[in-house]
Amino acid sequence: MTGTDGKTTTSTLIYHLLKNAGRSTALITTVGGFIGEQEINTGFHTTTPNPWLLQKLIRQVVKAGMKYLVLECTSHGLDQHRLLGTNRTIGVLTNLTHEHLDYHGTMGQYLTAKLKVFSGTKYAVINSQDEYFETIKTKLNRLIIRYGDSRPENYIVKRFPEKYNQTNAQAAIAVARLLNLDEPAIATAIANFPGVPGRLDEVANDRGIKIVVDFAHTPNALKSVLTAIKPKSPHRLIAVFGATGRRDVTKRPIMGDIVSRLADDCILTSDDCYDEDPNVIINQIKAGIKTNHGHMISLVDRQKAIAYGLTLAKRDDTLAILGKGHESVINLRGRDLPWSDTKVVNELLQKNQTKGFL
Repeated sequence: MTGTDGKTTTSTLIYHLLKNAGRSTALITTVGGFIGEQEINTGFHTTTPNPWLLQKLIRQVVKAGMKYLVLECTSHGLDQHRLLGTNRTIGVLTNLTHEHLDYHGTMGQYLTAKLKVFSGTKYAVINSQDEYFETIKTKLNRLIIRYGDSRPENYIVKRFPEKYNQTNAQAAIAVARLLNLDEPAIATAIANFPGVPGRLDEVANDRGIKIVVDFAHTPNALKSVLTAIKPKSPHRLIAVFGATGRRDVTKRPIMGDIVSRLADDCILTSDDCYDEDPNVIINQIKAGIKTNHGHMISLVDRQKAIAYGLTLAKRDDTLAILGKGHESVINLRGRDLPWSDTKVVNELLQKNQTKGFL
Protein backbone atom coordinates (compact mmCIF):
# COMPACT_ATOMS: atom_id res chain seq x y z
CA MET A 1 0.00 0.00 0.00
CA THR A 2 1.45 3.34 -1.04
CA GLY A 3 0.42 6.80 -2.22
CA THR A 4 0.97 10.42 -1.23
CA ASP A 5 -2.16 10.55 0.93
CA GLY A 6 -4.66 8.06 2.28
CA LYS A 7 -2.18 5.23 2.88
CA THR A 8 -2.87 4.72 6.56
CA THR A 9 -6.66 5.02 6.33
CA THR A 10 -6.85 2.65 3.36
CA SER A 11 -4.45 0.13 4.94
CA THR A 12 -6.41 0.18 8.19
CA LEU A 13 -9.68 -0.22 6.30
CA ILE A 14 -8.36 -3.30 4.45
CA TYR A 15 -7.21 -4.79 7.76
CA HIS A 16 -10.61 -4.04 9.30
CA LEU A 17 -12.50 -5.60 6.37
CA LEU A 18 -10.44 -8.79 6.47
CA LYS A 19 -10.54 -9.08 10.25
CA ASN A 20 -14.31 -8.63 10.31
CA ALA A 21 -14.64 -11.36 7.70
CA GLY A 22 -12.80 -13.76 9.99
CA ARG A 23 -9.51 -13.64 8.09
CA SER A 24 -6.36 -13.78 10.24
CA THR A 25 -4.68 -10.48 9.38
CA ALA A 26 -1.77 -8.32 10.51
CA LEU A 27 -1.24 -4.61 9.87
CA ILE A 28 1.81 -2.34 9.77
CA THR A 29 1.18 1.39 9.24
CA THR A 30 2.46 4.84 10.18
CA VAL A 31 0.25 4.76 13.28
CA GLY A 32 1.40 1.34 14.52
CA GLY A 33 0.67 -2.31 14.03
CA PHE A 34 -1.61 -5.21 14.85
CA ILE A 35 -1.13 -8.96 14.74
CA GLY A 36 -4.69 -10.15 14.70
CA GLU A 37 -6.39 -8.36 17.61
CA GLN A 38 -3.12 -7.69 19.44
CA GLU A 39 -1.73 -4.19 19.10
CA ILE A 40 2.04 -4.12 18.75
CA ASN A 41 4.57 -1.35 19.19
CA THR A 42 6.70 -1.49 16.07
CA GLY A 43 9.19 0.97 17.55
CA PHE A 44 9.73 2.49 14.13
CA HIS A 45 10.27 6.20 13.54
CA THR A 46 9.61 5.68 9.84
CA THR A 47 6.61 4.12 8.13
CA THR A 48 8.75 1.54 6.32
CA PRO A 49 11.65 0.17 8.42
CA ASN A 50 14.87 -1.29 7.05
CA PRO A 51 14.64 -4.83 5.61
CA TRP A 52 16.12 -6.49 8.69
CA LEU A 53 13.61 -4.99 11.10
CA LEU A 54 10.74 -5.53 8.68
CA GLN A 55 11.61 -9.20 8.17
CA LYS A 56 11.86 -9.68 11.94
CA LEU A 57 8.34 -8.31 12.33
CA ILE A 58 7.02 -10.38 9.42
CA ARG A 59 8.46 -13.47 11.13
CA GLN A 60 6.32 -12.62 14.19
CA VAL A 61 3.31 -12.28 11.90
CA VAL A 62 3.94 -15.71 10.35
CA LYS A 63 4.57 -17.39 13.72
CA ALA A 64 1.26 -16.00 14.96
CA GLY A 65 -0.50 -17.83 12.14
CA MET A 66 -1.60 -14.78 10.18
CA LYS A 67 -2.67 -15.41 6.60
CA TYR A 68 -2.64 -11.77 5.46
CA LEU A 69 -0.36 -8.80 6.07
CA VAL A 70 -1.40 -5.28 5.10
CA LEU A 71 1.78 -3.21 4.81
CA GLU A 72 1.93 0.55 4.34
CA CYS A 73 5.08 1.74 2.59
CA THR A 74 6.56 5.07 1.58
CA SER A 75 8.33 6.22 -1.55
CA HIS A 76 11.57 6.45 0.44
CA GLY A 77 11.16 2.87 1.63
CA LEU A 78 10.43 1.64 -1.88
CA ASP A 79 13.29 3.58 -3.45
CA GLN A 80 15.72 2.33 -0.81
CA HIS A 81 14.65 -1.31 -1.27
CA ARG A 82 13.37 -1.66 2.29
CA LEU A 83 10.81 -4.21 1.08
CA LEU A 84 13.61 -6.47 -0.14
CA GLY A 85 12.68 -10.11 0.39
CA THR A 86 8.93 -9.57 0.69
CA ASN A 87 6.57 -11.37 -1.67
CA ARG A 88 3.47 -9.31 -2.43
CA THR A 89 0.24 -10.37 -4.12
CA ILE A 90 -1.60 -7.05 -4.37
CA GLY A 91 -0.18 -3.54 -4.71
CA VAL A 92 -2.28 -0.42 -4.11
CA LEU A 93 -1.48 3.16 -5.15
CA THR A 94 -3.93 5.70 -3.71
CA ASN A 95 -2.72 8.86 -5.46
CA LEU A 96 0.32 10.88 -6.45
CA THR A 97 0.53 14.57 -5.58
CA HIS A 98 3.24 17.10 -4.67
CA GLU A 99 5.44 15.70 -1.87
CA HIS A 100 9.02 14.58 -1.15
CA LEU A 101 10.55 16.42 -4.11
CA ASP A 102 13.50 17.29 -1.87
CA TYR A 103 14.36 13.59 -2.09
CA HIS A 104 13.05 12.51 -5.49
CA GLY A 105 13.78 15.69 -7.43
CA THR A 106 10.90 15.45 -9.90
CA MET A 107 7.36 14.07 -9.99
CA GLY A 108 8.56 11.58 -12.60
CA GLN A 109 11.17 10.15 -10.24
CA TYR A 110 8.64 10.19 -7.41
CA LEU A 111 6.27 8.12 -9.57
CA THR A 112 9.06 5.70 -10.46
CA ALA A 113 9.68 5.07 -6.76
CA LYS A 114 5.97 4.58 -6.03
CA LEU A 115 5.57 2.10 -8.88
CA LYS A 116 8.02 -0.24 -7.13
CA VAL A 117 5.12 -1.19 -4.86
CA PHE A 118 3.86 -3.35 -7.76
CA SER A 119 7.10 -5.30 -8.14
CA GLY A 120 6.24 -9.00 -8.14
CA THR A 121 2.53 -8.44 -7.52
CA LYS A 122 -0.28 -10.16 -9.38
CA TYR A 123 -2.72 -7.25 -9.11
CA ALA A 124 -2.34 -3.46 -9.25
CA VAL A 125 -5.15 -1.51 -7.58
CA ILE A 126 -5.09 2.09 -8.85
CA ASN A 127 -7.20 5.23 -8.46
CA SER A 128 -8.61 5.95 -11.93
CA GLN A 129 -9.25 9.59 -10.96
CA ASP A 130 -5.61 10.33 -10.21
CA GLU A 131 -3.97 12.58 -12.79
CA TYR A 132 -1.17 10.04 -13.31
CA PHE A 133 -3.50 7.09 -13.94
CA GLU A 134 -2.97 6.94 -17.71
CA THR A 135 0.80 7.17 -17.28
CA ILE A 136 0.75 4.42 -14.67
CA LYS A 137 -1.26 2.11 -16.94
CA THR A 138 1.42 2.26 -19.63
CA LYS A 139 4.15 1.28 -17.16
CA LEU A 140 2.55 -1.85 -15.70
CA ASN A 141 2.30 -5.30 -17.27
CA ARG A 142 -0.04 -6.89 -14.75
CA LEU A 143 -3.78 -6.96 -14.14
CA ILE A 144 -4.99 -3.47 -13.20
CA ILE A 145 -7.98 -3.11 -10.92
CA ARG A 146 -9.25 0.45 -11.17
CA TYR A 147 -11.42 2.20 -8.62
CA GLY A 148 -13.00 5.64 -8.36
CA ASP A 149 -14.92 5.50 -11.66
CA SER A 150 -18.38 5.20 -10.17
CA ARG A 151 -20.30 6.95 -7.43
CA PRO A 152 -19.60 5.25 -4.10
CA GLU A 153 -22.30 3.01 -2.66
CA ASN A 154 -24.68 4.55 -0.12
CA TYR A 155 -23.16 2.64 2.78
CA ILE A 156 -19.78 4.24 1.97
CA VAL A 157 -21.24 7.75 1.78
CA LYS A 158 -23.11 7.24 5.05
CA ARG A 159 -19.92 6.23 6.90
CA PHE A 160 -17.59 8.63 5.07
CA PRO A 161 -19.15 12.00 4.15
CA GLU A 162 -15.73 13.25 3.02
CA LYS A 163 -15.05 12.66 -0.66
CA TYR A 164 -11.40 11.71 -0.13
CA ASN A 165 -12.34 9.06 2.43
CA GLN A 166 -14.98 7.69 0.07
CA THR A 167 -12.17 7.15 -2.42
CA ASN A 168 -10.02 5.49 0.26
CA ALA A 169 -12.93 3.18 1.05
CA GLN A 170 -13.34 2.28 -2.63
CA ALA A 171 -9.66 1.27 -2.74
CA ALA A 172 -10.03 -0.93 0.33
CA ILE A 173 -13.20 -2.52 -1.03
CA ALA A 174 -11.48 -3.26 -4.35
CA VAL A 175 -8.88 -5.26 -2.42
CA ALA A 176 -11.57 -6.98 -0.34
CA ARG A 177 -13.36 -8.09 -3.50
CA LEU A 178 -10.12 -9.45 -4.96
CA LEU A 179 -9.85 -11.56 -1.81
CA ASN A 180 -13.43 -12.81 -2.26
CA LEU A 181 -15.13 -11.06 0.64
CA ASP A 182 -18.89 -11.00 0.13
CA GLU A 183 -20.80 -7.75 -0.26
CA PRO A 184 -22.89 -7.94 2.96
CA ALA A 185 -19.72 -8.50 5.01
CA ILE A 186 -18.05 -5.53 3.31
CA ALA A 187 -21.02 -3.23 3.95
CA THR A 188 -21.25 -4.27 7.61
CA ALA A 189 -17.52 -3.75 8.19
CA ILE A 190 -17.55 -0.31 6.56
CA ALA A 191 -20.48 0.74 8.76
CA ASN A 192 -18.67 -0.21 11.98
CA PHE A 193 -15.20 1.04 11.01
CA PRO A 194 -13.89 2.91 14.08
CA GLY A 195 -11.62 5.25 12.15
CA VAL A 196 -7.89 5.95 12.40
CA PRO A 197 -6.26 7.91 15.25
CA GLY A 198 -5.38 11.47 14.26
CA ARG A 199 -7.65 11.59 11.24
CA LEU A 200 -10.53 14.06 11.62
CA ASP A 201 -10.50 13.50 15.38
CA GLU A 202 -13.00 15.77 17.11
CA VAL A 203 -12.24 17.09 20.60
CA ALA A 204 -15.33 17.41 22.78
CA ASN A 205 -15.88 20.75 24.51
CA ASP A 206 -18.66 22.81 26.06
CA ARG A 207 -17.94 26.02 24.14
CA GLY A 208 -20.02 25.23 21.07
CA ILE A 209 -16.99 25.09 18.76
CA LYS A 210 -15.88 22.22 16.58
CA ILE A 211 -12.25 21.26 17.23
CA VAL A 212 -10.66 18.89 14.70
CA VAL A 213 -7.19 17.33 14.96
CA ASP A 214 -5.84 15.85 11.73
CA PHE A 215 -2.53 14.55 10.36
CA ALA A 216 -2.87 16.52 7.08
CA HIS A 217 0.64 17.74 6.21
CA THR A 218 0.82 17.72 2.41
CA PRO A 219 -0.75 20.25 0.03
CA ASN A 220 -3.28 17.70 -1.21
CA ALA A 221 -4.18 16.48 2.28
CA LEU A 222 -4.68 20.04 3.54
CA LYS A 223 -6.94 20.79 0.60
CA SER A 224 -8.93 17.58 1.09
CA VAL A 225 -9.42 17.99 4.83
CA LEU A 226 -10.28 21.69 4.77
CA THR A 227 -12.60 21.22 1.79
CA ALA A 228 -14.41 18.52 3.79
CA ILE A 229 -14.61 20.61 6.97
CA LYS A 230 -15.56 23.99 5.50
CA PRO A 231 -19.17 23.21 4.44
CA LYS A 232 -19.84 21.99 7.99
CA SER A 233 -18.51 25.19 9.55
CA PRO A 234 -21.49 27.50 10.19
CA HIS A 235 -19.22 30.45 10.93
CA ARG A 236 -15.44 30.82 10.71
CA LEU A 237 -12.87 28.15 9.93
CA ILE A 238 -9.62 28.68 11.84
CA ALA A 239 -6.54 26.65 10.85
CA VAL A 240 -3.43 26.05 12.97
CA PHE A 241 -0.64 24.49 10.91
CA GLY A 242 3.05 24.46 10.02
CA ALA A 243 5.40 22.50 7.77
CA THR A 244 7.92 19.80 8.53
CA GLY A 245 11.61 20.66 8.56
CA ARG A 246 14.18 18.84 6.41
CA ARG A 247 11.48 18.17 3.83
CA ASP A 248 10.45 19.54 0.44
CA VAL A 249 10.67 23.34 0.81
CA THR A 250 8.83 23.94 -2.47
CA LYS A 251 5.57 22.70 -0.97
CA ARG A 252 5.58 25.27 1.86
CA PRO A 253 4.21 28.28 -0.07
CA ILE A 254 1.74 25.94 -1.78
CA MET A 255 0.48 24.88 1.64
CA GLY A 256 0.16 28.53 2.65
CA ASP A 257 -1.83 29.31 -0.48
CA ILE A 258 -4.21 26.37 -0.01
CA VAL A 259 -4.93 27.01 3.66
CA SER A 260 -5.36 30.77 3.17
CA ARG A 261 -7.91 30.13 0.42
CA LEU A 262 -9.98 27.72 2.49
CA ALA A 263 -9.61 29.02 6.06
CA ASP A 264 -10.87 32.36 7.36
CA ASP A 265 -8.05 32.62 9.89
CA CYS A 266 -4.52 31.20 9.60
CA ILE A 267 -2.29 30.59 12.60
CA LEU A 268 1.18 29.56 11.44
CA THR A 269 3.30 27.60 13.88
CA SER A 270 5.96 24.91 14.29
CA ASP A 271 5.64 21.32 13.15
CA ASP A 272 8.59 18.90 13.35
CA CYS A 273 11.31 21.46 12.59
CA TYR A 274 14.29 19.18 13.23
CA ASP A 275 17.40 21.36 12.85
CA GLU A 276 15.70 24.05 10.74
CA ASP A 277 14.80 27.49 12.09
CA PRO A 278 11.00 27.47 12.57
CA ASN A 279 10.84 31.16 11.67
CA VAL A 280 12.37 30.41 8.26
CA ILE A 281 9.83 27.64 7.66
CA ILE A 282 6.95 29.92 8.66
CA ASN A 283 8.17 32.69 6.36
CA GLN A 284 8.33 30.23 3.47
CA ILE A 285 4.71 29.25 4.15
CA LYS A 286 3.77 32.94 4.36
CA ALA A 287 5.18 33.52 0.89
CA GLY A 288 2.20 31.66 -0.56
CA ILE A 289 -0.46 33.53 1.41
CA LYS A 290 -2.21 36.34 -0.40
CA THR A 291 -1.59 39.75 1.15
CA ASN A 292 -5.32 40.48 1.36
CA HIS A 293 -6.05 37.44 3.52
CA GLY A 294 -8.31 38.38 6.41
CA HIS A 295 -6.46 37.28 9.52
CA MET A 296 -3.05 35.67 9.83
CA ILE A 297 -0.65 35.39 12.75
CA SER A 298 2.59 33.50 13.38
CA LEU A 299 3.30 31.88 16.74
CA VAL A 300 6.36 29.62 16.75
CA ASP A 301 5.35 27.92 20.00
CA ARG A 302 2.77 25.32 18.93
CA GLN A 303 1.03 25.29 22.31
CA LYS A 304 0.62 29.06 22.19
CA ALA A 305 -0.66 28.80 18.62
CA ILE A 306 -3.31 26.29 19.66
CA ALA A 307 -4.19 28.44 22.68
CA TYR A 308 -4.59 31.47 20.44
CA GLY A 309 -6.84 29.46 18.14
CA LEU A 310 -9.02 28.51 21.10
CA THR A 311 -9.15 32.16 22.17
CA LEU A 312 -10.11 33.25 18.67
CA ALA A 313 -12.81 30.60 18.22
CA LYS A 314 -16.37 31.53 19.13
CA ARG A 315 -19.57 29.49 19.15
CA ASP A 316 -20.20 27.76 15.79
CA ASP A 317 -16.58 28.30 14.66
CA THR A 318 -14.37 25.39 13.61
CA LEU A 319 -10.76 25.10 14.79
CA ALA A 320 -8.65 22.74 12.66
CA ILE A 321 -5.29 21.76 14.16
CA LEU A 322 -3.30 20.19 11.36
CA GLY A 323 -0.06 18.33 10.77
CA LYS A 324 0.57 16.16 13.82
CA GLY A 325 -2.56 14.05 14.16
CA HIS A 326 -1.80 10.84 16.05
CA GLU A 327 1.88 11.63 16.68
CA SER A 328 3.17 11.54 20.25
CA VAL A 329 6.41 13.51 19.80
CA ILE A 330 7.49 16.74 18.15
CA ASN A 331 11.06 17.29 16.97
CA LEU A 332 12.47 20.71 17.81
CA ARG A 333 16.16 21.58 17.39
CA GLY A 334 16.89 17.95 16.58
CA ARG A 335 15.32 16.55 19.77
CA ASP A 336 12.17 14.45 20.08
CA LEU A 337 9.94 15.89 22.79
CA PRO A 338 6.67 14.41 24.11
CA TRP A 339 3.72 15.99 22.30
CA SER A 340 0.08 15.40 21.47
CA ASP A 341 -2.16 17.99 19.81
CA THR A 342 -5.24 16.38 21.35
CA LYS A 343 -3.73 16.28 24.83
CA VAL A 344 -2.65 19.93 24.57
CA VAL A 345 -6.15 20.97 23.48
CA ASN A 346 -7.76 19.12 26.38
CA GLU A 347 -5.29 20.60 28.88
CA LEU A 348 -5.95 24.09 27.55
CA LEU A 349 -9.71 23.58 27.71
CA GLN A 350 -9.36 22.45 31.32
CA LYS A 351 -7.06 25.36 32.18
CA ASN A 352 -9.47 27.85 30.64
CA GLN A 353 -12.06 27.09 33.29
CA THR A 354 -9.97 29.02 35.79
CA LYS A 355 -7.14 30.91 34.06
CA GLY A 356 -7.92 31.46 30.37
CA PHE A 357 -6.03 30.02 27.43
CA LEU A 358 -3.10 32.43 27.22
